[in-house]
Amino acid sequence: MSNSLGPIDTLKSLLRTTLRITVTDGRIFLGAFVGTDKPMNILLMETEEFRLGPGENPNGRYVGQVMIPWKMITKIEAQDEVLETRDQLGKDMRAGYIM
Repeated sequence: MSNSLGPIDTLKSLLRTTLRITVTDGRIFLGAFVGTDKPMNILLMETEEFRLGPGENPNGRYVGQVMIPWKMITKIEAQDEVLETRDQLGKDMRAGYIM
Protein backbone atom coordinates (compact mmCIF):
# COMPACT_ATOMS: atom_id res chain seq x y z
CA MET A 1 0.00 0.00 0.00
CA SER A 2 1.37 3.40 -1.03
CA ASN A 3 1.63 6.47 1.20
CA SER A 4 0.54 8.78 -1.62
CA LEU A 5 -3.04 10.02 -1.78
CA GLY A 6 -5.40 8.71 -4.41
CA PRO A 7 -7.22 11.13 -6.75
CA ILE A 8 -10.34 11.39 -4.57
CA ASP A 9 -8.32 11.98 -1.39
CA THR A 10 -6.23 14.58 -3.19
CA LEU A 11 -9.35 16.48 -4.23
CA LYS A 12 -10.78 16.22 -0.71
CA SER A 13 -7.55 17.61 0.73
CA LEU A 14 -7.95 20.67 -1.52
CA LEU A 15 -11.49 21.53 -0.37
CA ARG A 16 -11.73 25.13 0.89
CA THR A 17 -8.20 25.79 -0.39
CA THR A 18 -7.64 28.93 -2.45
CA LEU A 19 -7.01 27.98 -6.09
CA ARG A 20 -5.69 30.15 -8.88
CA ILE A 21 -7.04 28.90 -12.21
CA THR A 22 -5.88 30.19 -15.60
CA VAL A 23 -8.19 29.60 -18.58
CA THR A 24 -7.59 29.53 -22.33
CA ASP A 25 -8.55 33.18 -22.93
CA GLY A 26 -5.99 34.38 -20.37
CA ARG A 27 -8.35 35.17 -17.50
CA ILE A 28 -7.33 34.13 -13.99
CA PHE A 29 -9.83 33.08 -11.33
CA LEU A 30 -8.88 33.16 -7.66
CA GLY A 31 -11.32 31.49 -5.26
CA ALA A 32 -12.05 28.79 -2.70
CA PHE A 33 -12.33 25.29 -4.20
CA VAL A 34 -15.64 23.69 -3.20
CA GLY A 35 -15.99 20.80 -5.62
CA THR A 36 -16.18 19.31 -9.09
CA ASP A 37 -18.76 17.49 -11.14
CA LYS A 38 -18.40 14.27 -13.14
CA PRO A 39 -16.76 15.94 -16.19
CA MET A 40 -14.26 17.65 -13.79
CA ASN A 41 -15.60 21.18 -14.11
CA ILE A 42 -14.25 23.17 -11.14
CA LEU A 43 -16.53 25.02 -8.70
CA LEU A 44 -15.09 28.02 -6.87
CA MET A 45 -16.73 30.28 -4.24
CA GLU A 46 -15.87 33.86 -3.24
CA THR A 47 -14.10 34.20 -6.57
CA GLU A 48 -12.34 37.14 -8.17
CA GLU A 49 -11.64 37.33 -11.90
CA PHE A 50 -8.52 38.99 -13.27
CA ARG A 51 -7.72 39.96 -16.85
CA LEU A 52 -4.09 40.81 -17.37
CA GLY A 53 -2.90 43.07 -20.11
CA PRO A 54 -2.93 46.65 -21.35
CA GLY A 55 -6.14 48.50 -20.60
CA GLU A 56 -7.39 45.88 -18.12
CA ASN A 57 -8.28 46.51 -14.48
CA PRO A 58 -5.37 45.06 -12.44
CA ASN A 59 -7.60 44.89 -9.35
CA GLY A 60 -9.95 42.36 -10.91
CA ARG A 61 -13.64 42.02 -10.17
CA TYR A 62 -15.65 39.96 -7.73
CA VAL A 63 -17.70 37.26 -9.49
CA GLY A 64 -18.80 35.13 -6.51
CA GLN A 65 -19.56 31.51 -7.36
CA VAL A 66 -18.27 30.17 -10.69
CA MET A 67 -18.15 26.86 -12.51
CA ILE A 68 -15.10 26.67 -14.78
CA PRO A 69 -15.29 24.10 -17.60
CA TRP A 70 -12.38 21.63 -17.48
CA LYS A 71 -11.75 22.02 -21.22
CA MET A 72 -10.99 25.76 -20.70
CA ILE A 73 -8.47 25.27 -17.88
CA THR A 74 -4.79 25.62 -18.78
CA LYS A 75 -3.32 25.79 -15.26
CA ILE A 76 -4.44 25.18 -11.67
CA GLU A 77 -2.39 26.31 -8.70
CA ALA A 78 -3.16 25.74 -5.02
CA GLN A 79 -2.23 28.27 -2.38
CA ASP A 80 0.71 27.13 -0.27
CA GLU A 81 -0.26 27.61 3.34
CA VAL A 82 2.75 29.58 4.49
CA LEU A 83 1.65 31.34 7.64
CA GLU A 84 4.68 33.00 9.12
CA THR A 85 4.22 35.94 11.49
CA ARG A 86 6.25 39.13 11.48
CA ASP A 87 7.62 38.20 14.89
CA GLN A 88 8.95 34.89 13.61
CA LEU A 89 10.59 36.30 10.48
CA GLY A 90 10.91 40.00 11.09
CA LYS A 91 9.10 40.70 7.81
CA ASP A 92 5.61 40.77 6.32
CA MET A 93 3.37 37.70 6.20
CA ARG A 94 3.53 35.87 2.90
CA ALA A 95 1.61 33.25 0.96
CA GLY A 96 2.74 31.50 -2.21
CA TYR A 97 1.26 29.16 -4.74
CA ILE A 98 2.37 25.67 -5.63
CA MET A 99 1.59 23.78 -8.81
